[in-house]
Amino acid sequence: MTWFQCYKSDRESARNAMLADNWWVVALRGVLAIMFGVAAFIVPAATMLAFVLVFAAYSLVDGLFSIVLAVRGAREGERWGLLLSNGLFGIAIGIAAAMLPGITVLAFVLMVAAWALVSGGLMLGAAFALKISHGRWLLVFGAIASMIYGVLLLVSPLIGALVLTWWMGAHALIFGVTLLALAFRLRKHRGEHIPDAIAASG
Repeated sequence: MTWFQCYKSDRESARNAMLADNWWVVALRGVLAIMFGVAAFIVPAATMLAFVLVFAAYSLVDGLFSIVLAVRGAREGERWGLLLSNGLFGIAIGIAAAMLPGITVLAFVLMVAAWALVSGGLMLGAAFALKISHGRWLLVFGAIASMIYGVLLLVSPLIGALVLTWWMGAHALIFGVTLLALAFRLRKHRGEHIPDAIAASG
C-alpha cells in the first residue's frame, strides 16, 4: 500500500470516528423527521398554509443539524462540504417556504421535490465516505428514498393537498427511522481512536 493510500485510509477512519462520536446529532434528525411524519398523519386535514409553515420549520431545524455535523467535522480537519451544502440548502428552502406561505400547492410540491432530490443526492455522496461497518447502506437507503420521493412528486405534481400530506408523512417516517437506525449503529463505534498521523496534522 502506498503512502497516499495509507493517508487516505487514515483520513476516512478519522471522518468515520468523528461521525460516530456525534451519533446523537444524527439521532436528533431522525426523531425530528419522525415527529414531522406523525404530525402529517395525525392532522392530514390541516390547511396548506399551516402545513407549509410546519415544513418550513422542519427544513430549517434539519438544516441546522446538518451544519452542526459539518462544523464538528471541520474542527477535526475533515472535509464536510456535502453536509454543509445539505444544511444550507435545507435552511434556504425553509426560509423560502416561511416567506411565501401563500404559495400554490403546485409551487409547494415542486419546492419539496427539489429539496428531496438535492438533499438525497448530497446525502448519497456523503454516504461513500462512511464505512460499511458504520452503516453506509442505511445512509444510502435514506438518500435513495429521498430521491425516489422527489421523482414521484415531479411525476405527479398536481396531486391533492391531502395526498401530498400523506406522501410527506410516509417519507419523513421512513427517513427518520433510517436515521435513528444509523445513529445507533454509529453509537457502537463512538470513542474510536483517530489515527495519530491525522491528529498531528490537524
